[in-house]
Amino acid sequence: MHFRDPHVEGAYGFCPFLVLTGQPCPGCGGLRAVNLLTRGDFAAAVSSNLLAVALVALGVVAWLVWLGRRARGLPARYLTWSARTVTALGVVAAVFGIARLTPWGAWLAP
Repeated sequence: MHFRDPHVEGAYGFCPFLVLTGQPCPGCGGLRAVNLLTRGDFAAAVSSNLLAVALVALGVVAWLVWLGRRARGLPARYLTWSARTVTALGVVAAVFGIARLTPWGAWLAP
């Protein structure tokens, strides 16, 4: 993500949801957000896709917890997702996707 700039139109292809509906999906702006995070521009990354930045932060925290447990010699299972967690993440993504299409959530749009 750091070496190939997703800000260039079509660099990673096109979002099928955006092409079909003209509206951004919950993931639109995620590649740009990760690219900006690798460059240290946190504010611009949040502006591109707040949900992607939150998921990256969650992944980093999970990895650090796993790494800490391994370093202490404790059993460290890989991150597992329960049905409840997957459902909750789906609901959050849906609410985020809908909110960014409304006037009061326009600041969430990429």
